[in-house]
Amino acid sequence: MSLRERLMADLKTAMKAGESARVGTIRMITAKLKDVEIAGRAKGGEGVSEDEAISALRGMVKTRTESATMYRDAGRPELAEKEEAEIDVIRAYLPAEMDDAALEAAVKDAVAATGAETMKDMGKVMGALKAKFGAGLDMGRANAVVKASLS
Repeated sequence: MSLRERLMADLKTAMKAGESARVGTIRMITAKLKDVEIAGRAKGGEGVSEDEAISALRGMVKTRTESATMYRDAGRPELAEKEEAEIDVIRAYLPAEMDDAALEAAVKDAVAATGAETMKDMGKVMGALKAKFGAGLDMGRANAVVKASLS
């Protein structure tokens, strides 16, 4: 089942169950994917690939995480909780993240494969990781592990 089909099925289920917050979040996700699809068509693409969709969802999680932090700092915990609830719904559509040991092993393999030795070679390592894992890898987490490995 594709991501879009899964979203539509979950939307119907949430609507029948009367889960208005979940319905709103799923509609937000479908709107974001539609925006990505339209932007891709403007560049001559056909539709949204799974990697593009996952990347868009990761971006949504990142912005909501930042918003929740700002709301908490501003003394608005109810708004932060709303953002965190949206994050939970969005994460349900993302592939499972690698655990720390698997990520470190992948970085170690990429460092060895590229022959990287210094921070100047970080781009090569990140490129190798992106080529191997695509959008399935959280590049923010990988970035920190690569930095630690090359330092």
